[in-house]
Amino acid sequence: MKIMFSAGEASGDTHGASVAKALLEKYPEAQLFGMGGDLMKQAGVDIIYDIQQLGFIGIVEILKHLPTFFKLRSFLKEAMLREKPDVLVCIDYPGFNMKLAKVAKELHIPVVYYIAPTIWAWNKGRGKDIAKTVTKVASIFPFEAEAYREFGVDVEFVGNPLVDIVHPTMSVEAALAHFGADTRSRNILLMPGSRKQEVEGLLPTMLAAAELLYENHQDLKFFLPRAHTIPREDIDRILQGYSVPVTVTEGHNYDLMQICTACIAASGTATLETALMNVPTVLIYKVASVTYGIGKLLVKIDHIGLPNIMAKRRIIPELLQGDVTPENVERELANILDHEAVYTQMKADLAQVKVELGAPGAVQRVADVIASVAMKEA
Repeated sequence: MKIMFSAGEASGDTHGASVAKALLEKYPEAQLFGMGGDLMKQAGVDIIYDIQQLGFIGIVEILKHLPTFFKLRSFLKEAMLREKPDVLVCIDYPGFNMKLAKVAKELHIPVVYYIAPTIWAWNKGRGKDIAKTVTKVASIFPFEAEAYREFGVDVEFVGNPLVDIVHPTMSVEAALAHFGADTRSRNILLMPGSRKQEVEGLLPTMLAAAELLYENHQDLKFFLPRAHTIPREDIDRILQGYSVPVTVTEGHNYDLMQICTACIAASGTATLETALMNVPTVLIYKVASVTYGIGKLLVKIDHIGLPNIMAKRRIIPELLQGDVTPENVERELANILDHEAVYTQMKADLAQVKVELGAPGAVQRVADVIASVAMKEA
């Protein structure tokens, strides 16, 4: 059984690694290869294109780098022709992966899409394309599966993989010791994203907000877990411009989360991770103004944060575009830190989001879906 993967960013690398491990545990003879990062490589995937070379975010940004994407698609098409995989597994990264899925369809290679395009948020016209192109969608949200069924897509709600992935490996005491923290301080998590553009756009605002917070909250300690797609020197360069002390950490993110009081996070998977770890979070999101303007025309949802989308109401604060200022971020986080009722309610709401994400075992169910599709073709 030969399985090709296409994951385009850090969160996809995390999900791809978990699925790869589950596949190899159950099907040790399987050959896994494709596009991914360090985690997938460690899990046993032969990485033929490293995603550290990617990292563009919005419509404007991607347009500037179109030649890169065309070359990459051709490169991966050549790999399909050469290796003849039994299935292509697309993970997230819809702008690129939908085009790659069409290439696979033309080559009669079935496609499983995991962490599928958000047709419930964007223009639903994409649902028809997915029905034509994708063999099976492994859906991670119940409301998403329903949206896909409306278009006649073969979809299975597998549960949410983060339920399996997001848990600490250390005791609280061991985590405090590992990260050099103690019970006298309140630890604040800074999660500026996994793409270079995000980090450069959001981390300065986070650090400026941290400086403001620190003026009136001397017991705070700030931690920044480095995404493996961001070189350490890039983070250090930005940190040099700010006086607030920040500890940059490597790995054990969920052990770090369990000792944190609150978080400032870029919109994306991180906000679902902090929800599962029950860490009250301020979400921030900023892209090129043209990208945001086009997005506003296309997106059909009231909230941008996954915890808020799932709750169908705003349970964590969201700051978007021009509202992403140090003063606003400081105000929202101070509101969480200084008001017990706000803090307690947010933790209760996040606990309910965790319940709605479904039972553990999603990763194994995804592996079974992939193997089932691959074996039909083998």
